Amino acid sequence: MPVSTAQFKNGMAIQHDGKRWVIQEFQHVKPGKGGAFVRTKLKELESGRVVDYTFRAGEKFDDVRVERRGMQYLYNDGSIYYLMDNSSYEQIEMDADFVGDARQWIKENEAVTVLTADGDYLGVEPPMFVELAVTETEPGFKGDSVNSGGKPATLETGTSITVPMFIEIGDVIKIDTRDGRYVTRV
Repeated sequence: MPVSTAQFKNGMAIQHDGKRWVIQEFQHVKPGKGGAFVRTKLKELESGRVVDYTFRAGEKFDDVRVERRGMQYLYNDGSIYYLMDNSSYEQIEMDADFVGDARQWIKENEAVTVLTADGDYLGVEPPMFVELAVTETEPGFKGDSVNSGGKPATLETGTSITVPMFIEIGDVIKIDTRDGRYVTRV
């Protein structure tokens, strides 16, 4: 079904130049002179690259129906990630590169969301917040407070983030996966 630039929404998927894109940002512009246009920031679903495009107002595109499927991350063997569909119990294999940045936030037996379009797998999304244990960090010292900056810490998935000075090895912390930011100690 064709979609006009007037119907654009953040998160909507469209077909353009033979590729599928997700609209991350858009802005309708009506200059004093000349025709109106729409500035967009698009993310290509297959490769993950982000580009800026400008379209004429009223231009039409094919809509891409993106579905989210709940799956469970089972395990990986280094290069292949194994996931199980929560409804059909079917197991699928995904390349580590395909899983992408989600690898730094997911643990075995945790829930993830897999994006699909037209039967093709597009990507893996971790939960918005995850709880991970700290496996390595420098010791804090008396008088440390939340506002005194931070220190690097390595999590059980191997990811490094900045945490407050009072966090110690073995602490379980909550992290916002959208920006990799420490939220709270659990």
